[in-house]
Formats: sequence, C-alpha cells, structure tokens
Amino acid sequence: MATVFFVVGVAVLAFGAGMLGLALHIWLPEQHAPDRARDMIGAMTGMLSLLLALVLGTLVGSAYTIYATQKAELETLAARTLQLDAALEAFGPEAEPGRDGLRKAITQSYNKIWGRETPDLEGLDVKSVMAGTKILDQFLMSLTPKTDAQKQGLATANLAASQIAQTRLLMMLQLAGGISWPMLAIVVCWSLLLFCGYGLVSPVNATVVTALALGATAVASAIFIIIELSQPYAGLFRLPPGAMIETIQALSP
Repeated sequence: MATVFFVVGVAVLAFGAGMLGLALHIWLPEQHAPDRARDMIGAMTGMLSLLLALVLGTLVGSAYTIYATQKAELETLAARTLQLDAALEAFGPEAEPGRDGLRKAITQSYNKIWGRETPDLEGLDVKSVMAGTKILDQFLMSLTPKTDAQKQGLATANLAASQIAQTRLLMMLQLAGGISWPMLAIVVCWSLLLFCGYGLVSPVNATVVTALALGATAVASAIFIIIELSQPYAGLFRLPPGAMIETIQALSP
C-alpha cells in the first residue's frame, strides 16, 4: 500500500509540474514569454527526455534482474532441497528427524510468503539464514555412518546442505541491496522539470491537460514497476510459488 501512495504522489507531482508550466506560459511577462525561448526550452526538454528514458530503462532492467535472479535461485533452492531429502532418505531411519525438519521448514516458508494475502517477511535476512544453517550442520554432524552407502549418503547431504546455505545467503544479500532511492529521487526531479518544460511550450486546452495526465501516469507506473520488481516476495509481482508447491508435494510422506 505504501508503494501505491508513493507512485500516486509522483503522478500528482508530475501532473502538477505540467500544470505549473501551463500557468507560467500565461503569467510570464512578454520579455520572458516561452515563445521567445522555445528553442532553448525544446533543447532542454529533449535532453531531459533522453536522460529520463535512459535512467528509467536502466532502473527497470536492474529491478527485473533482481526479480529474475530470485526466481532462478528459488528454483535452484527447491532442487537442492529435494537432493538433500533424497540423501537423508538414503542414509536411513537415523536421518528421519532431519527430513521432518526439512519438510516443516519448507512448509512454514511457503505459508509465510504465499499462504496469506499479506506475506510475513520476518526471517528473510542473513541472520536467520545463518541460524538455520547451523541447526542443519549440527544435525548432519550428529549422524554416524556405519556403511559405505551411509558414508556416501552423508557426503551428498553435506554437499547439498552447503549449496543450500550458499544459495540462501546470496538470495538474502541480493534482497538487502534493493533499489537506489537517491537515484529514484533524481528521476522524479527530472520528470518534474520535464513536465514543467512541456507545459511552458504548450497551449492551454483539454487535449494538453489530458496528455499531461497520461504522461504523469506513465512515469508513475514505471516507478511502480521498479519498486515492485525489487520486492519479489511481496506486492503485485510476487514470485510464483510453483517450485515451492512441487517441493512440498515431493517431500510429503
């Protein structure tokens, strides 16, 4: 909801900047009339348009990279979880508590993020990952292999657990980076200047006002996409839970 309020505010500010430009077009005295500086204003708005397009495109691409990377790593995490479960199953009955804990952890994660309308993002940090990794490592160290098959199974389980820990840490560190709010603020300022410049060189009529409203909505929607894609476990573009559902079904006894 905070994101919606923010982008609506950006749209209102951009539209207001355009209306200010229209007002200045009428109010400015003759010696400062926009018609006398149309070439300069056109050059500046052209430069701002190019800068805004480049930076907005870069930010959208960066946000989508975060989203796509999290999706790929979530699928990788699901695959390695299944490998760990298979290795524990191969070890024997002694590893059954570990398999139960694995099923419980995956199910809880799914319920917290996808099992409710508003996701509970508590625990999506490096500290929680490290704590979970220590518990899993301690359990694996408590297992005592007695046969060659158990030794092989434990070695595979240790490898899978190490890969799971690495993947989870990477996911949390990427989320901690997020988006650059100072850069986003600069983009908003550029858009305000741009809309004001457009208003300065435009006549005052309903078509121009409508165009300003549509343009403000377009800029705000681009910023909305940037923010939402940077939060892949919440909001409108929440990651699809297909990999988690398949994993939970496969882990079910």
